[in-house]
Amino acid sequence: MNLVDKNVLVIGLARSGISAIKLLHRIGANVLAYDGKEKENFENQIVDLMDKAAFHFGDFDYTILDETDLVVISPGVPTDLPFVTMARQKGISIWSELELAYKFYEGKLIAITGTNGKTTTTTLVGDIMKAFFEDVYVVGNIGLPFSEVVLETNKDTVVVAEVSSFQLETIEQFRPDISAILNITPDHLNRHKTMENYIESKKRITLNQTKEDVTILNYDDLHIRGVRDSIPSKMFFFSKTFRLGEGVYLHDDFINIIVNGSVYTICHVTDLKVLGIHNVENVMAAVAISVHMGIPAPLISKAIKAFTGVEHRTEYVTTINDVNYYNDSKATNPDAAIKGIESMIRPTVLIAGGMDKKNEFDEWIKAFNGKVKHLILFGETKHIIDRTAKKYNFHNTIIVNDLEEAVGKAKSLAKQGDCVLLSPACASWDMFESYEARGNLFKEYVVRTRL
Repeated sequence: MNLVDKNVLVIGLARSGISAIKLLHRIGANVLAYDGKEKENFENQIVDLMDKAAFHFGDFDYTILDETDLVVISPGVPTDLPFVTMARQKGISIWSELELAYKFYEGKLIAITGTNGKTTTTTLVGDIMKAFFEDVYVVGNIGLPFSEVVLETNKDTVVVAEVSSFQLETIEQFRPDISAILNITPDHLNRHKTMENYIESKKRITLNQTKEDVTILNYDDLHIRGVRDSIPSKMFFFSKTFRLGEGVYLHDDFINIIVNGSVYTICHVTDLKVLGIHNVENVMAAVAISVHMGIPAPLISKAIKAFTGVEHRTEYVTTINDVNYYNDSKATNPDAAIKGIESMIRPTVLIAGGMDKKNEFDEWIKAFNGKVKHLILFGETKHIIDRTAKKYNFHNTIIVNDLEEAVGKAKSLAKQGDCVLLSPACASWDMFESYEARGNLFKEYVVRTRL
């Protein structure tokens, strides 16, 4: 679709929506931007965009759709909203910001999805690519929208994109050269309704791939193995459990890769600076991607050994009176939070709770396994989690009003040799703009406790 002089409606004015407006303006589209929140929520974001789009806030004016040629939807906007449904019924194409940017891209594209580990893996792959290629961008759900930079790219560019299930709902032609599905566990069921729908949304990353493309898959994940017969691309697996005939595998704590009959040892797990077996899996996925990009094993090994992780993922904050504080705010579902607990080697005072995404917390509570001493709860889910904990005879729960109170309570409960871990098992949007905002505030409160 040639978008010059076309009427394009951008729905949602978070980061991706703002970037979509800028891109559409640059290529000559007529842009109308809409958000259901009131205008005062966006004064700072749109001050430099008033000449690039017409803005509409609050209740949706359905007559807008009469002259709309295309809708670009932000990932946080549900696709079953009435005006989105009406646009679809009118035959108007609905694209994600990811799809929009892809229309203008000519280089190599790596796209990474999964319930957990996306940001860590995407960041690591980006580091490896930057060590080998001259022009590399790391984009997507990680924070920098693809549409923000796509017009600066060319056929020699490598883009590494973190991709969410929300973004994949509204792709049409998006086709990565290499895709990866790291894992699939229950999440976002308030949006996807069923686990089957959620799995299908993740699999859409392979929708337009062919046998010329590659998909990296977690062999240990039963949900992923269950859909592999319907994946159209060449598949390449990684596993922490099985020694694969071809793929990346863990043997005697060494990460190895077999490709085209040749075996390469990348590193020992003790060489890694990131905590937990889940990060070993993330590294194995990054190895598989990098080899398929033609990067030599020694260079991959060097980049992996230098990688220190990313902010808000079991991030070490500080030590106060021999109590270690960790920020795992990115643990926005129970499975991610299990991995956070498993990464701790000290008795743990755990801070958790947040937005209710209709997830179940049973397996997370079971994973405490004697390691969690106290569970401090806040947010929408605090009473739900409290009831679940008591169902499994965990009674050391404390309910508080907010994160600041939670940090103060954790400080009073933690003893020398313990750790305090923020690993919420829930999204942040009930009280915070993002998991980053939640994590940053946690770190601020922790530093204050030192005073």
